[in-house]
Amino acid sequence: MIGSTRSIRVFAYAKPADLRRSYDGLFAIATQQMNQDVLAGDLFLLVNNRRNRARVLLFDGTGLCIYIKRMDKGRFAAMWRRSSDDIEMTMSELSLFLEGALLL
Repeated sequence: MIGSTRSIRVFAYAKPADLRRSYDGLFAIATQQMNQDVLAGDLFLLVNNRRNRARVLLFDGTGLCIYIKRMDKGRFAAMWRRSSDDIEMTMSELSLFLEGALLL
């Protein structure tokens, strides 16, 4: 998936996100609503209301990257149903989540 030689934190936004937003809109969610520094190189997971699309925002040192996944069948877990606080995940949990195997 997303490779790196350093320890990366993954922050999941605990509300449904409007994934029609581009780089600047997703950057604004991460910085203003999640109170995180995107330029630190951590990953930010956002899921839409129908839970069939997810985006991961990452600053790779030279620019912002957006990784997109759309479920053809099924849905992602609803992170916002258990807590209103943003969730910190491991890379393994992110991988399981994107595969549709992790229920939060």
